Amino acid sequence: MTRHPLSHPGAHSRGPGALLAGIVATLALLGALLTVGAGTAAAHSTPVSSSPADGAQVDSGPGRASITFNENLQPSFPSLTVVGPDGNLWSKGQPSVDGPTVSIDVGELGPVGKYTMAYRVTSADGHPVSGTRTFTLTKPGTGTPGPKASAASSSSGDGGGSGGVPLWVFIVGAVVLFGAGLAFALFGGRKGRKRS
Repeated sequence: MTRHPLSHPGAHSRGPGALLAGIVATLALLGALLTVGAGTAAAHSTPVSSSPADGAQVDSGPGRASITFNENLQPSFPSLTVVGPDGNLWSKGQPSVDGPTVSIDVGELGPVGKYTMAYRVTSADGHPVSGTRTFTLTKPGTGTPGPKASAASSSSGDGGGSGGVPLWVFIVGAVVLFGAGLAFALFGGRKGRKRS
């Protein structure tokens, strides 16, 4: 019997179990790498600046309030409100998203005191991110307030944003399904067959 010059002893003695173990180990390693890499990708958006700045003291209100994040936002279901010390809504209309920034129109402000910009946005990884930033009005304005903030938020609802599932979950799932399909294709039908 002549051996192929590139083969080595035992090359054909390894059974399908060794190949399957190699495939499973490779898939496990790939899944672990994707999961570790997804930790960075799953980091949610973080505010890096706002206008007015967080904690700022201003003489008059801005024409538009905005919060800028460290990455682009998804434009679905943004929420940004400006609520005054009187508990009334001072922002006007609907917020808009432009890249990493969510903003909303603000009318002339009213009473002196702390104003809260409350936000809820969808980060690039699909998770909702919410929080607040504040500024203080030091001189009274002549603006007319909107409705009480609690009434405005209950009438507008949540917007239906579920936040979604992170992308890495789908990638890991696809890799596992591919590996299972490959293992079945290679070894799935061998149990019923007899060797000749």
